Amino acid sequence: MKEKWILSAKKADFYGLAEKLQIDPLTVRLIRNRDVDGEDAMADYLYGDIRQMHSPWLFGDMRKAADILKEKIRAKRSIRIIGDYDIDGISGTYILKWGFDRLGAVSDYEIPDRKRDGYGINRNLIEAANQDGIDTIVTCDNGISAAEEIAFAKSLGMTVIVTDHHEVPFVEEEGGLRYVLPPADAVVNHKKPDCPYPYKGLCGAMVAFKLVEALFEDAGIARSEMEQMLVFGAIATIGDVMDLTGENRIIAKHGLELLRKTEHKGLSALIQVNGLVRAEIDSFHIGFVLCPCLNASGRLDTAKRALRLLQAEDMTEALKLAEDLKSLNDSRKEMTERAVAKAQELIETTKLKEDKVFVIYLPDCHESIAGIVAGRIREAYRRPVFVITDGEQSLKGSGRSIEAYSMFEKLQECRELLLHFGGHPMAAGLSIEKDNLEKFRKKINEGCGLTEDDFVEQIHIDADMPISYITEKLVREFSLLEPFGKGNEKPLFAEKNLHVDHAELIGKNKNVLKMYVTNTYGRRLTAICFREAQKAYDYIKEHSCITAAYYPQINEFRGQKTLQIVITNYY
Repeated sequence: MKEKWILSAKKADFYGLAEKLQIDPLTVRLIRNRDVDGEDAMADYLYGDIRQMHSPWLFGDMRKAADILKEKIRAKRSIRIIGDYDIDGISGTYILKWGFDRLGAVSDYEIPDRKRDGYGINRNLIEAANQDGIDTIVTCDNGISAAEEIAFAKSLGMTVIVTDHHEVPFVEEEGGLRYVLPPADAVVNHKKPDCPYPYKGLCGAMVAFKLVEALFEDAGIARSEMEQMLVFGAIATIGDVMDLTGENRIIAKHGLELLRKTEHKGLSALIQVNGLVRAEIDSFHIGFVLCPCLNASGRLDTAKRALRLLQAEDMTEALKLAEDLKSLNDSRKEMTERAVAKAQELIETTKLKEDKVFVIYLPDCHESIAGIVAGRIREAYRRPVFVITDGEQSLKGSGRSIEAYSMFEKLQECRELLLHFGGHPMAAGLSIEKDNLEKFRKKINEGCGLTEDDFVEQIHIDADMPISYITEKLVREFSLLEPFGKGNEKPLFAEKNLHVDHAELIGKNKNVLKMYVTNTYGRRLTAICFREAQKAYDYIKEHSCITAAYYPQINEFRGQKTLQIVITNYY
């Protein structure tokens, strides 16, 4: 894979700021590299807390939504939450139901079935709500693209409130873009062009959180009750791969602190069955251990199983539900590996490899894992990828993109070929008739606007740093930058002319490369490489001296603490 190493060179008074903030100048450089500028902004980045979160009343339509719901709750009208089957929708649905219960509302929830219903609110769910005598529908993590469906609900006399965070659909006209909002009674979404909410990166669960926060404030309920729900906002923010900047950074940081000491039975059970040490839980464990288990229910069965875990009041029941979700996720992993192998085979043996945007048809792939497969293929080939599968009514697809390609905007250009679509610049979903699949592949490639430079992986290096500079104190100071994730990546350093010796493959599957590296100043450290360990081992055998991109860490084993580096890239 082609790589381009880019050394960050943002300027600041590193030594002056280091003295004022009482941190190492290198740490100041790392913060500046994350587009944080000035003493006040850096102090907020380091020490910002929940008091700096924005008021929910800054959302357009928040007052309207709160007033409607207050009246519905007072009059004991039945409210149905319609969520989504992924971690964002599951968390947001839980937050809304918890909040409505606390307010004394008559409420229930419905989560669309991935295969039967597809994404978001639809006519079947609306008809079922009408038959059940539901007065008001509140969407969570969906609804912004459902203008026709919401118009149908309104025609049946229902009140509809949309809470969502997805992009607002638009139509290109001569005068510019015309945004198409659903005809709901209130639309709470910071992506609306006229919404004054200052931070645009919230996930769907946090929009739901803000609605409950507003209702609690009106009801005179202490804010401390609401703050306990930030653990679910953090899980959704990290699990839905939102940028960990601004308000999201506060949510993720505070939510992680809550998670490490949570007494919530469902979360405690999930932590226990996955063998996690509470004090060590970080954003990685949320994104790659806990969230996949919660997501697995919506992928292979029903997301209501995840909701039942979150609502469990008995630890014995919670442990059983958590074990079931873990088993589902293990099955999902096996299915994913088979689908990824099939996708790679198609790319390597057909003309697909010539395309700049991969549209891969895997009829036997479970549609619930299409997005995961697309993400794996994107990582392997540095291409935008759509994985298309057979759905019950039509073909279904999930896409994952690269930085240079706004997937949602490009789907807008193909809307006449699609039955439904929605999403973000980096990820999207669609449904399409089989007869239009080849036309879609051609059109999405013809209008992609991508060049070969867009496919080169960019490795952003924070600083040229000799391993001689690494100390335990410095590595511990780097923890001030956590949690790491999209928009706040783990610091990455580089050094040339590292001599390598004693390289060996370790681990049960021999998928980790362990070695020792010595720099030109004579500093020697253990180095680990997880990425394509066999390939790295073969390279090291031929090249005893390398340039490495790495991050430092403290390895704790049997009470002994040693410094080591993790090599991510090399040449």
